[in-house]
Amino acid sequence: MSKLSLLDKIKIKLFRTVDKLATQYAYNQFVRFFYLRTANSFKKVKERRTLTKQQQQEVLNYYRKLTGKTVPLIDHEYFYSRTGQYSKEYMPIGLYEADIIGKANRLDCYNSYSDKNLDEVLLPNVRHPHSILKNVNGYFYFEGNPVSKEEALRLCQNIGEVVFKPSLATKGEGVIKINVRNGISDKDGLSMEDLFNQYQKDFLIQETVHQHETMAALNPTSVNTIRILTYRSGMDVLLVYAVVRIGREGQVIDNQSAGGMSTQIDADGRLCKYAFGVAGDDMIERTDSGIVLEGYEIPSYKEAIEIVKKLHYNLPLFDLVGWDIAICEDGEPILIEWNGEPGPSQTACRTGFGSLTERIITEVWDRPNTRTYKV
Repeated sequence: MSKLSLLDKIKIKLFRTVDKLATQYAYNQFVRFFYLRTANSFKKVKERRTLTKQQQQEVLNYYRKLTGKTVPLIDHEYFYSRTGQYSKEYMPIGLYEADIIGKANRLDCYNSYSDKNLDEVLLPNVRHPHSILKNVNGYFYFEGNPVSKEEALRLCQNIGEVVFKPSLATKGEGVIKINVRNGISDKDGLSMEDLFNQYQKDFLIQETVHQHETMAALNPTSVNTIRILTYRSGMDVLLVYAVVRIGREGQVIDNQSAGGMSTQIDADGRLCKYAFGVAGDDMIERTDSGIVLEGYEIPSYKEAIEIVKKLHYNLPLFDLVGWDIAICEDGEPILIEWNGEPGPSQTACRTGFGSLTERIITEVWDRPNTRTYKV
């Protein structure tokens, strides 16, 4: 094998330098995006609180010790302003999105795992919403059997009340609840063929989930789910937090980012006093349906926690996982979806990862950052 010429060596070194600079630039822009997003949300908060000099130094020292980085203080001031509770453990969103989640989880593999059409294969031994039709990479499957598009349309002419959702989206994006009779849906009179063409590929049609009456009472028009965040540390799967997500009056989606509200669930499965909606909302003590949140008991809460802890072992590439669990009419938990890139529910929980913050950051910090492959 011939040796590299001096010119070739210079070219290789130059390429590596440019690649490193490009990666760093993309990283900085990514962090800046989340800084600006928090700053924009902060403008909508009614009562803005600032950190004392002592609190500022405590936050800076805390994260400098764990990461070697100087973090912006705007996230701590934002969450402190929204909740009225100061904590050094609030997670700076830019740090979490650009570093923590990419070190904890193999985001370079996430697209291969995140297709909701594959959940029943990837996560067996748990109840799932029944999928009537799946479209995977443009291929149709009706009740598990491969069919043509024409056959799929014929079979879906009178499927009744169903949920139509993209299989690769998150945060409830693109999810609609429809009723189909004679090939026409009750959504703007769109036909099934219209919807197939609109979604194009990678979607699924599921039977609606009929939730427990206690969960439905929170908001009857949305399936109100329990969002559970778990962290795998070796052979242990730890509960980081659990919140309940509640839709607003008339809404189908319960996500806080889509206009819903969320509040923390305590160790006994009861709700805390306040829920939080979008930035600018006051703390919420009652749901739109009139339910007082404080002390409200969530059915089958402990069963849901145990289920997701066991399921987490099926996802060895993801140490931080968000789980969305609904409770069916019969009280059995059902997995709506899982998320390998979960956003932290810091308003509802009033802290980042609470007492696990230091442990999680310490354990993942020296790993390669798989986020840099995506940016």
